[in-house]
Amino acid sequence: MSETFSADNFREICDKLGDLDEDLAVIIKEHGYPPMWTRPNTYETLVHIILEQQVSLASALAALKKLQEKTIALTPENILKLSDEELKACYVSRQKMIYLRGLALALVEKRLELDVLGSLPDNEVRSQLTALKGIGNWTTDIYLMFVLQRADIFPIGDLAAVNALKRAKKLVRETPRENLLEVAAFWKPYRTVATMILWHHYLSSPFRSYALYPK
Repeated sequence: MSETFSADNFREICDKLGDLDEDLAVIIKEHGYPPMWTRPNTYETLVHIILEQQVSLASALAALKKLQEKTIALTPENILKLSDEELKACYVSRQKMIYLRGLALALVEKRLELDVLGSLPDNEVRSQLTALKGIGNWTTDIYLMFVLQRADIFPIGDLAAVNALKRAKKLVRETPRENLLEVAAFWKPYRTVATMILWHHYLSSPFRSYALYPK
C-alpha cells in the first residue's frame, strides 16, 4: 500500500524535509508551514479538478459554482441529465462536457468506484483514472495528493510546482524535465508534502504569475 500522510504527521514530515533540504527549510522559515490541501473523495471533486485543467483557479471555481447551483447536488446522475446548452451556461467547454459525462457514466455503470481507489496502490489508481477520456497524469496527481493523501507524488505537469522548484533551487527556466525529476527524487518518500511547501512558496511570493493548476 502506498504511504499516506495526515493532519497528525503533516508538520512532522515538513520538518523532516526541512532537515533534509535547506531550501525547503528556508521556505518554511519565511512563510510558515504550508496548508495541508485536501478534498473529499467524490465525483464533485473530480469535476472540480477537471474544470481546473488549463484555466485559472478563479475560472474553474466559477464554473463549479454554476454547476452546483444548477444541479443542487453535483452527482453523476444529475450531470447526465443536463443538456449541452445547460452545461455551456455553466461555463463548461464542449471538450470538458465530454470529460464530465464520460466520468459520470463510468461511475454510474460502476466501471470506476471511488471508494475502491483508496485501497489501491498509486499505479493502479493512475491506470484506472487515465483510462477515462480527459483524465491525464496531472489530474491523477492532484487526486492522489489532495484526495487520497498519497505521500510521494511530484506533479511534473504543474507549472506552479515546477516554477517554484526552479525558484527555490535557483535553476534556469530552461532546466530539462529530467533534471527537475532528479531534484524532486531527493525528497522521496515525501514528494507530495515537498510540493505543498513549493506551492506555499509560490502563493506567498511576488513572483507568482501562473494559475496554481494550469494543466
